[in-house]
Amino acid sequence: MLRLGLQTALRMIYPPRCLGCGGLVQQDNGLCASCFAQTPFISGLVCDLCGTALPGDSDIAVHCDDCLSIGRPWLQGRAPLRYEGVARRLVLGLKHGDRHEIVNMAADWMVGALPPGIPADTVVVPVPLHLFRLLSRRYNQSALLGHAIARRLGLRFLPDILIRARRTASLDGKTRDARFSELSDAISVRSKHAAQLADRPVLLVDDVMTSGATLAACAVACQTAQCREIYVMVLARVAKAA
Repeated sequence: MLRLGLQTALRMIYPPRCLGCGGLVQQDNGLCASCFAQTPFISGLVCDLCGTALPGDSDIAVHCDDCLSIGRPWLQGRAPLRYEGVARRLVLGLKHGDRHEIVNMAADWMVGALPPGIPADTVVVPVPLHLFRLLSRRYNQSALLGHAIARRLGLRFLPDILIRARRTASLDGKTRDARFSELSDAISVRSKHAAQLADRPVLLVDDVMTSGATLAACAVACQTAQCREIYVMVLARVAKAA
């Protein structure tokens, strides 16, 4: 009775708010009807490697032009959202605004977008931050998402297996080639933990995919540790301009 009374009092003082706009909602950690309707979910036919939406319909795996031209060092990749509108606000809130309450909802969407058949022995590995950036931000948003996904799927979570030893410049505004060049050899596997990846499938987790350069650097690092197939899951995919 006391607990129920305290919960009721807290609800009166701090009523549930929409994670998108801050308006009043019925339940915690959700979106109002308006924000949900405006959330740019990716559906229909998608590129099997990066998750971007594609026109048409197909029963076989298809790849977008970028993935055909670049080549990806992973088997499959998915994203539940396009990086725009409500989705962009959610990502930026999680990444720069200490909005950890977004994680549970985001993880549910990400798990729902995973391709079927992820092996039961898969390990979940988040994209790492450089130490200076981690100290500045105080948390790694990709690790928060990865932990929540691993918990939902009952998979092993390896939050510190990858290290970003070299501090890279911001990738904002850089061309695709410049992004890949900047990330070259910037990420590696901690040598004393490399055996944890040997002959294991890997699910790489990040918040946003733009060119895929960061994820490619992580995938290559995992391959040096003799992992098996690699899957990629991001919360939002930057859509290529038409």
